[in-house]
Amino acid sequence: MRSFGSDNHSGTDPRILQAIADANADHTAAYGDDPWTRGAEEAVRSLLGDSEADVFFLFNGTGANVVALQACTLPFHSILCAATAHIATDECGAPVKITGATLKEIAAPDGKLTPALVSPHLHGFGSEHHSQPKVIAISQTTEPGTVYTPQEIRALAELAHAHGMYLFMDGTRVANACAFLHVSLREMTVDAGVDIFTLGGTKNGLMFGEALVALRREVAENIRYYRKQTTQLYSKMRFISAQFTPYLNENIWLENAGKSNRAAQRLYDEIRYLEGVEFTHPVESNALFLILPPGVADRLRERYFFYDWDTSRREVRLVCSWDTADGDIRDFAGYLKSLLRR
Repeated sequence: MRSFGSDNHSGTDPRILQAIADANADHTAAYGDDPWTRGAEEAVRSLLGDSEADVFFLFNGTGANVVALQACTLPFHSILCAATAHIATDECGAPVKITGATLKEIAAPDGKLTPALVSPHLHGFGSEHHSQPKVIAISQTTEPGTVYTPQEIRALAELAHAHGMYLFMDGTRVANACAFLHVSLREMTVDAGVDIFTLGGTKNGLMFGEALVALRREVAENIRYYRKQTTQLYSKMRFISAQFTPYLNENIWLENAGKSNRAAQRLYDEIRYLEGVEFTHPVESNALFLILPPGVADRLRERYFFYDWDTSRREVRLVCSWDTADGDIRDFAGYLKSLLRR
């Protein structure tokens, strides 16, 4: 089956499989006290050009997000995010349950927060009757597939810091954003004022695992304990961290993101002018959002898997992966064209 449902549906890059196999030798200390983890930490720091960055490896994206938010908040704090953010829509309430903080969802039609959208929610500071705003949380890329520029991130960081808050970036697809804008990871994070972010891998060719990067020491101080409490500390850590060394040092992270972005653009070019097809967001990463005529999505599902996004207006989401091939795109587009002709 070839799927346009999610970049989670793709397999593992063979180079990453080889790195896991290479790590499967002899014995080593557990819980990250091993040379593979030290090497992966240095690979992240090298990519960022920041020797002081604190790097932690975890099982999955939700776990990484929750641990990051724990590091920034107390139970009387609030976390401000877009209403479409993954932490608000797809994590089963984990951020609220585990941090105890309030999640304030802000309407953002394109998925992107701005200082103008956030500022009205920055009130109640110092009052025990109100949860205290502490984190602005953004997704890069956003759930609707749009991309923040470094300048847009910087504006949010400056707003957060002016109010004694942190800026957190859910970077599950940050590689796709870097590939789209042709900017470095440093420009997207360190230089833009981000305080803590996740660096995704599972959606981009890794078998499993995410990195959590803290750029402020006071945020990093307790992460190792939160990671353990939230069951994200893997005993055989080398099999997560061994993936990140080639992923970063051999530029696989950017190469695979570029592949999935280009696949999405090719699919967009194939179907953008079809009668009855209406795109609802610009294609800036590896996701496409479109409205199809009545009944067409059901027929498409006879051959392809994908998700509904907004059933009230027949909006669906298509996601391309690092291994989406030209043939996958031609076949999908050809079948959609045949359904529209009927």
